[in-house]
Amino acid sequence: MNMMNKLLFMVIMTMSGIAFGQCADIYQHQFKTLQGDTLNLCEYQNKPILVVNTASKCGFTPQFEALESLYKQQQSNMLIVGFPSNDFNQELKSDKEIGDFCKKTYQVNFPMVSRTSVVGPNANPLYKKLTQATHQAPMWNFYKYLILPEGKKIYAFSSDIAPDSPELMDKLKPYLKK
Repeated sequence: MNMMNKLLFMVIMTMSGIAFGQCADIYQHQFKTLQGDTLNLCEYQNKPILVVNTASKCGFTPQFEALESLYKQQQSNMLIVGFPSNDFNQELKSDKEIGDFCKKTYQVNFPMVSRTSVVGPNANPLYKKLTQATHQAPMWNFYKYLILPEGKKIYAFSSDIAPDSPELMDKLKPYLKK
């Protein structure tokens, strides 16, 4: 293969990677779940993703029920992922305690990642990007971000907006199947 053919081959290979959907920047994150699995957001870039910072000892903790209900109904059409955080001093100390609490109290089956930070300089990289994209950092536990497929749009919802509220569901419904 001469130099021109090699160059053409490299250009075609690079372009084909772009054309066939390399993972967008917002999805280039992997997290360890409370169950010890790896959650790769790139695998979900064609679906809406609801990202929620959680805390076991928060007044908004009953929102786990609505999150789990939505997950049971739509898990093949979307991803819900919880990010336990002690940034507001209301989370249990260990991943095991958090996992046990969520499972026993609210029967949570949607992915929950290892305890992490979601605000400030120690925020995990995804939350830094979500904050940058929406210009809104979580102000409390159960703050929600809805990432539409392909990262076309990202919406932020305050803690008092329930997961099944009209405000959130109006943005999500066009992407869900009945």
